[in-house]
Amino acid sequence: MTAARPDTRLVHLGLGNFFRAHQAWYTHRAPDAADWRIAAFTGRSRGLTDALVAQEGLYTLVTRGPDRDRFELVGSLGSVHAAEDRDEWLRRLSSPELAAVTITITEAGYREGPALERLLAGLAARRAADAGPLALVPCDNLPGNGALLEQLLLERADPGLASWLADSVSTVTTVVDRITPRTEPDDLLLVARETGFADRAPVVTEPFSEWILSGAFPGGRPRWEDAGATFTDEIEPFEERKLWLLNGGHSLLAYTGSALGHETVAEAVADDACRGRLEQWWDEASAHVRLPDADLAAYRSALLERWENPRLRHRLAQIAADGSQKLRVRILPVLRREREAGRVPEGATQVLAAWVCHLRGLGAPVDDVRAAELVPLAAGPLPEAVRRVLDALDPALGEDDAVVAAVVAGCAGWRLHGPDATGT
Repeated sequence: MTAARPDTRLVHLGLGNFFRAHQAWYTHRAPDAADWRIAAFTGRSRGLTDALVAQEGLYTLVTRGPDRDRFELVGSLGSVHAAEDRDEWLRRLSSPELAAVTITITEAGYREGPALERLLAGLAARRAADAGPLALVPCDNLPGNGALLEQLLLERADPGLASWLADSVSTVTTVVDRITPRTEPDDLLLVARETGFADRAPVVTEPFSEWILSGAFPGGRPRWEDAGATFTDEIEPFEERKLWLLNGGHSLLAYTGSALGHETVAEAVADDACRGRLEQWWDEASAHVRLPDADLAAYRSALLERWENPRLRHRLAQIAADGSQKLRVRILPVLRREREAGRVPEGATQVLAAWVCHLRGLGAPVDDVRAAELVPLAAGPLPEAVRRVLDALDPALGEDDAVVAAVVAGCAGWRLHGPDATGT
């Protein structure tokens, strides 16, 4: 499974469930899929690598609709490799056959060293081998993810490599969307029972999927558009719609819903208290999305239909992770625009309030790349704690007395469970 395949023209970094429900699935369904097998490298999990190697890269995609499951065997992975297989990574990146590298390393991964350093090492090897141009395709929930990846690579590259990157590497900006909860033990039993395949690495996902791309592929690419992907020259409005309405809405439900005792998105969105806050946030955010009102109304309606699916157990604790990275791009852009208009947005400040309470022990457990820094800042008397946390998120927020006051008021509004969870 790890042997060289001369026809491998795609490499992927970050072998998680979302990649296998999204980019690998689009490639599998492309009419020229046989020409575009993927060499996939895990970010961390050795267990997942071992499972997929044993299955020759095959895995089951379980599409979980409101009334039934559909099972699809996905075969786009040509080889699977562990993160520590540095020699194979460098060899793959040095191959003239390689046309594109797709990436899913999460928001936090862009600020951590290992993934970017591994990518830079591979690009340096490609330059040394004179292997030709390449497209990088980040598929994470960040605005302008192509431009961001390019900036971070150029900041870390030596002058010679930076010059080569500017001439030979295209970074493609994408919007990606498909809800993919963690696979549960019962899902393995279900797949074995329904398909006869004792799959150790199935993926559960929703029926809806979206992939919007903007950028050049100098070495070619699969016919993803025939599998449902969209290519556009103006991607920013789609980024805003998705990041603010879907991802921002998810963060709101993660913190408010878990604070009210809910475990899943479906439970939270069915709660009138959460639903009211969600609609308020959506109204604020929609006012700044550069798409027709009718399109936004249809998108909001579709989101509710997706989220109300009780069979898709998308856990709020999973969404709540790494809020310090996610809220910067999901909530703060709208808050800043509202402040520029002279308003203190209640929807945005309610999300921040729920997040501060989360850091103070309310709702889902804290799982954040900056937890060691933020949890102590959130402790103690509420007004001071709120200002410290907001200052750590964005110094301009910590200096904005009106925003601080609104977040303090939002925190104080929660009915607390446990000893002095907010210090009020």
